[in-house]
Amino acid sequence: MRPGQQTPSKTDSLAPVAVMVSMVAAMFMVFIAVPNDAYQGPVQRIFYIHLSMWLPTFTAFGIVGVASLLFLWKRDRRWDHLATASAELGLLFCTLGLATGCIWAKPIWGTWWTWDPRLTLTLVLWMIYAAYLLLRTLATDPNQGAVMAAILGVSGVIDLYLVNRAVYWWRGIHPAVVVNKDGGSGLNDPMMRLTLMVCMLAFFLLFLWLLRLRVRTAHLEDEVDELRHHVLAAQV
Repeated sequence: MRPGQQTPSKTDSLAPVAVMVSMVAAMFMVFIAVPNDAYQGPVQRIFYIHLSMWLPTFTAFGIVGVASLLFLWKRDRRWDHLATASAELGLLFCTLGLATGCIWAKPIWGTWWTWDPRLTLTLVLWMIYAAYLLLRTLATDPNQGAVMAAILGVSGVIDLYLVNRAVYWWRGIHPAVVVNKDGGSGLNDPMMRLTLMVCMLAFFLLFLWLLRLRVRTAHLEDEVDELRHHVLAAQV
């Protein structure tokens, strides 16, 4: 076994099982167990999936910022791999969040999209990390591309904060509160709250599992490149 090579652990075998079980539980609760919303009807069920997209999205982009900062400081490729993997998954979950939001908005707001402050800033967030990945792809010098992408990854954290505060700083139609404790509008039914928590857990576990797999793949790609370099050097 080569130095630094990872061996399969119990986590590797338990992770897909935990993801599958939580996903099945989440889908059962969303489509069968949870009651319909009194005002929105069955269409409100997409809310549980829509909101669950944002925990892995914000976590992923937060990891990009921290890992990019550490990469700029230490120039360790492991941090760059973590940042890149997180950006890829963050962009995926952000895309799903925007798509499910549009599907929910059409019957409720009467339009697929509105330039609500939070929605607009979320679209900007999507564009920042799409540019992050595009920059890495188009860079002629991989090292220079990694550094430039890392700078963009660190600066993108600012928009994360703006997305979080948008509903409090600017007037818009996007709700600021989902669960009320005073009995007001929101998820007042305990089953609705439980369904939301199960969905968020399921998608967050999925994110963690995919992140681990993607980072490991990046490390293996580095090892393959290193072996290829040694083979070519030996042939010269």
